[in-house]
Amino acid sequence: MSDDSAPTKEQAPNWRIKAWFPELDDKTHDQLKKYFVELQKFNKVVNLISQKTMLNADAIHFGDSIRASQIVRKKCNKNNYLHDLGSGNGFPGLVYAILYPDQKMILLDSDERKCEFLKHVADTLGLLNVIVQNKKIDTLPPGTIEQAICRGFSPLPKALLMLRKIILKGGAIYHLKSEEWAIEVSQIPTQLCSIWQPALEEEYVLPVGGIKMFVVRTSKID
Repeated sequence: MSDDSAPTKEQAPNWRIKAWFPELDDKTHDQLKKYFVELQKFNKVVNLISQKTMLNADAIHFGDSIRASQIVRKKCNKNNYLHDLGSGNGFPGLVYAILYPDQKMILLDSDERKCEFLKHVADTLGLLNVIVQNKKIDTLPPGTIEQAICRGFSPLPKALLMLRKIILKGGAIYHLKSEEWAIEVSQIPTQLCSIWQPALEEEYVLPVGGIKMFVVRTSKID
């Protein structure tokens, strides 16, 4: 007779990045995997990602950030800092820094414990292009940021209102969004439309499930 009450072994999280992104060299792949290992460790004490997404974090978090970073890389200024707004768990900022070590990154978050995680991963991986700042974004001085990337930061109307003075004129923000992006654009207040020009940069599909994701660029025009 089987014992239905016997404990079952928890399924190990998937890691399929090499199969999905064969163009990544061994060093880059190894750094991404080490990041994943540290994420699993810290997630037990710091709420970095939902435990429900851990099993397929390779697709939902890493795959998403890799694909979006490849899109943003084609457009951003490689000679100036790229800020990751509300970096928290490091998606996409840490992934971007691993993929492109020549890009100087500033990871911003208001949560001290999450910033300690970001610093730990950057130190563990030897990422010399990463600076972590424990700051509230809405307290930054005007004209602090030329270019930024963000994922799960804020809906577009709220983000653009908050950042209207912080982003330099001529600067840009790259927002990682779901299919709801068009609704968010339609909800941008009229008074902000003279300051920001939103546009779809590119869409892509997650490696699992056929879920469409989008990079939306908002350019500061005034």
